Amino acid sequence: MRVRVLVRLKPGILDVQGAAVKRALIGLGFAELAELRVGKVIEVELAAATPAAARARVEEMCRQLLANPVLEDYTIEMADDLAPRGASR
Repeated sequence: MRVRVLVRLKPGILDVQGAAVKRALIGLGFAELAELRVGKVIEVELAAATPAAARARVEEMCRQLLANPVLEDYTIEMADDLAPRGASR
């Protein structure tokens, strides 16, 4: 079962990488850019009997390693139901 985890800095936490990317994009002419924050996507494939069991295991992974609960929020998506991520054309 494929599960996708989206990890983002909590609101109010300084996003140094996001600020650098925002400055670079503005320098490239994207002046309309108002806000930009950088996060990470983690895709996990695991053997689980049910989607609920897979979600529970990934939740444990997030609490123990994948996300820092002091600085980051995370969202778990059952990736089998989602279109693949990648460059759009």
